[in-house]
Amino acid sequence: MIDWLRKEMLEPEIELGGRTVPIVLKRHARARRLTLRLAADGQAVQITLPQWARSREAIAFAHARREWLAAQMAKLPVRAAPLPGGTIAYRGEQLRIEWRETAARRPVLSDRQIVIGGPHEALEQRLARWLEREALALFEEDAVHYCRTAQLEPVPVAISRAQRRWGSCSDRKRIRLNWRLVQAPDFVRRSVVAHEVAHLVHFDHSPAFHALLGDIYEGDIGAADRWLKQHGRSLYTSFG
Repeated sequence: MIDWLRKEMLEPEIELGGRTVPIVLKRHARARRLTLRLAADGQAVQITLPQWARSREAIAFAHARREWLAAQMAKLPVRAAPLPGGTIAYRGEQLRIEWRETAARRPVLSDRQIVIGGPHEALEQRLARWLEREALALFEEDAVHYCRTAQLEPVPVAISRAQRRWGSCSDRKRIRLNWRLVQAPDFVRRSVVAHEVAHLVHFDHSPAFHALLGDIYEGDIGAADRWLKQHGRSLYTSFG
């Protein structure tokens, strides 16, 4: 076995654009082939592989596609941690971060700015927690609306921190939604919630599913999908 592969078998990783990125292997019972992707925040190379596939084959596959992965890495928006005087995205708008020494540690929304106190070094974590709370409140409100529109009983909603999926409802009893959607415009966030509610009835992407989604969602699904495709990765640039 060549030296790099012997090393990667112990701690799978790959060099991309001057960065060392871990290779994360995930076996899936229904997988029929290797599937390679770069995490939305560029922090990992993710490979889904069948139960029968060898780890060394998956790792070699990633290295064989190094140029493609590096090109994907180069397309990622540059990450910029939130700082006093800077901005964060919230419901499609940019809020100015107003840090005040005498302000409370818990962020407060006031006139298109977010007022916050406390230590600088924990600013990012406090802002992220605030956005998660805001996201959950909005998701719950959206889910109740779309469940009622679809003539369903409301289901519990939970926050997801997934790196690629915007929403899921794997057991049809609970909806999970990516908290970063709170940074997107309202029509985009609501389209994802409506999408997951439609899956409570049709657990596929059949014509019946799309018909129901079109009935319960008041906006333009195509426009929301295009926004996520074009801007979705930018939602990962402010918070780790």
